[in-house]
Amino acid sequence: MTDALFDVTDKCVAITGGAGILCGTMARALAERGAKVAVIDFNLAGAREICKEIESAGGIAVPVECNVLQKEFVESAFQCAVETFGKIDVLINGAGGNKKEATCAPPTEFFDLPADAIRWVFDLNCLGTILPSQVFGKHFAQQGKGVIINVSSMAALRPLTNVVGYGAAKAAVSNFTQWLAVYMNQRHSKDVRVNAVAPGFFLTEQNRFLLTNQDGSMTPRGKLIIDHTPMGRYGDPEELVGTLVWLISDAARFVNGVVVPVDGGFAAFSGV
Repeated sequence: MTDALFDVTDKCVAITGGAGILCGTMARALAERGAKVAVIDFNLAGAREICKEIESAGGIAVPVECNVLQKEFVESAFQCAVETFGKIDVLINGAGGNKKEATCAPPTEFFDLPADAIRWVFDLNCLGTILPSQVFGKHFAQQGKGVIINVSSMAALRPLTNVVGYGAAKAAVSNFTQWLAVYMNQRHSKDVRVNAVAPGFFLTEQNRFLLTNQDGSMTPRGKLIIDHTPMGRYGDPEELVGTLVWLISDAARFVNGVVVPVDGGFAAFSGV
């Protein structure tokens, strides 16, 4: 009975940003548990590599090239995924990230941040979540069921210094998660759920420049983060899998409109 609650066998899952560190780990883990995975990414070579690893381990995956900021590309990605698997049960909106030009770590001043850099970060994280939710969400509305998992951030739970564009965008993702959960239930189906995970601090290519020096030592910001994480370390991408599987599976069938921190206690610690 317990195993059945958390079963994701034969779930057809589309993951945007699927070639990234965190979402690539999600793709592999879901495939290991019997899900069929469409690895959707702007980096098609990276998506192909993830799929090759999944298939080598006996899983089922298809790489799909997509720019999540162009709705026609998202629609094409959806068509590819649904033609391959026959349906889609789950959308994971993992496309996102930050860039150095949109941060104001000293000596850079907030007043001097270029609008294009802020817009790039906001669009990638916020619009890059909304557009796939429109396309795949319509499919879920039509079939009467489905699951959407968004990826929020610690920067959405409390303002973090320097990451102005990223924090604003992820706060919007959290708000959108709640809004869409209500909209889908009220207007379309009671069996469509929309939730989000808010990862704590995991070393990725997007944040490495903020947290580590070239020699691998911690920056002052990296040390602050570790000091304010009660578990005293960065997260391992594999540690997102349990929460993800729970939110996708029937174990969470009455969980809707929540943002779940996976953060080693960072959000619970006041610093005192």
